[in-house]
Amino acid sequence: MGMPARPREVTIKRPDEIARMRHAGLILVEVLEALHRELRPGITTADLDAVAEQMIRAAGAVPSFKGYRGFPRSICASINDEVVHGIPSPRRRLYEGDVVGLDVGCIWQGWHADAARTWSIGPASRQVQELIDATRRGMEAGIAAVLPGNRLGDVGAAIEAVAHRHGYGVVRPFVGHGIGTEMHEEPSVPNYGKPGTGMRIETGMCFAIEPMFTLGRDEVQLLDDGWTVVTADGSLAAHFENTVAVTDGAAEVLTQA
Repeated sequence: MGMPARPREVTIKRPDEIARMRHAGLILVEVLEALHRELRPGITTADLDAVAEQMIRAAGAVPSFKGYRGFPRSICASINDEVVHGIPSPRRRLYEGDVVGLDVGCIWQGWHADAARTWSIGPASRQVQELIDATRRGMEAGIAAVLPGNRLGDVGAAIEAVAHRHGYGVVRPFVGHGIGTEMHEEPSVPNYGKPGTGMRIETGMCFAIEPMFTLGRDEVQLLDDGWTVVTADGSLAAHFENTVAVTDGAAEVLTQA
């Protein structure tokens, strides 16, 4: 869930704390795999939300989105030109050809994990599949730059470079973030940047890396529900997110099998 982090000190996590986040992350892996299996024409986003909440609670965790700043559901389900924070509803059915981004978070023993994936309903056109694949590669490029001694600008620049190679827009108002005992911690992790700038990354830091690319321009608008963010030009969007921990010499992805 991409939101600006609230100002606070950046925290360094101990190995036992990262272990709890790792467990929370594996819960999300199973939830996202189940949601992927459920995707088909006719299903509603409320149906998907119910599946996710039941699985999270059955695993002994708590949905981190539900009630967060008043958000009413356990997942975000964003369709087509919706970039992030789409509210699940029994009135929102998925149709063949739709592009849906599912964003899920949970808390296990007080520690958060946060992850998102984008899929098409049925076979995607080449243009749409390339957008989805490039957004995932942007996330992977950002994660590869999460190394002790690197800077946050290195992460953002790596993500942005993937988008620019394809001519995609990079959504700027909504960014990655630190994560731990709160879903949104310092620092903010933009999906754009200049190499060698920004905060220096240290072992024990944890981040949610989450690029949002669009087929058109990068401008977005907030709908009247106060949550759903859409592209201003109506172009399709894709969103991927993984929670990572900075370990000795590398970034460990906590929300990937």
